Amino acid sequence: MTIIIDDAGVGDLLFGVIIGGFREETREFKYEVLDVKYFRPRRFRRKDYLKQASRAVFRLVTKLGLQAEEQIHICKGYIFDEAVRDLGRSYGSDRIRRVKVTGEPQRLTENAYLDEVRNLGYEPLRKRDENRAKSFFHMMNWLQKNPDKLRYAKTGWPRLSRYRLFRLNPQARLREDRERKG
Repeated sequence: MTIIIDDAGVGDLLFGVIIGGFREETREFKYEVLDVKYFRPRRFRRKDYLKQASRAVFRLVTKLGLQAEEQIHICKGYIFDEAVRDLGRSYGSDRIRRVKVTGEPQRLTENAYLDEVRNLGYEPLRKRDENRAKSFFHMMNWLQKNPDKLRYAKTGWPRLSRYRLFRLNPQARLREDRERKG
């Protein structure tokens, strides 16, 4: 038996990240959400999302009932680097394999992410995977029209400061300073 772990939403502007777990033989699927707060400047710089991704993977492995000697196939994405190290320590590196996730596990994880962003009121582009830049600007334009949804934006990427929408206003700066101290 094999558990397959994938992610969705890491490179997208909206929402956090979905970490999906799929048991191949039974077609069972579960997922965890990495909150968008881990993709905001302070926590993003510290790479807290890597630790959170590892924790999410362990919760999924537990929920799916990892069997003795069962393999864990995990996406090659960098978000899982810490998880792979931690899984190897806990279960033995011979049971962990980095793979390119395709098929049903990828589809289910991606759909879970798309459902979450739709819950925000955003309708994703149909062919978003084929044109990531277009998808980014589509999300950014939606945020400009819905500034109350900025709290669901990943703002930790340094290059976002190029865009007026993501430059911190004085009140937001104060909130972030308070968050940093507390």
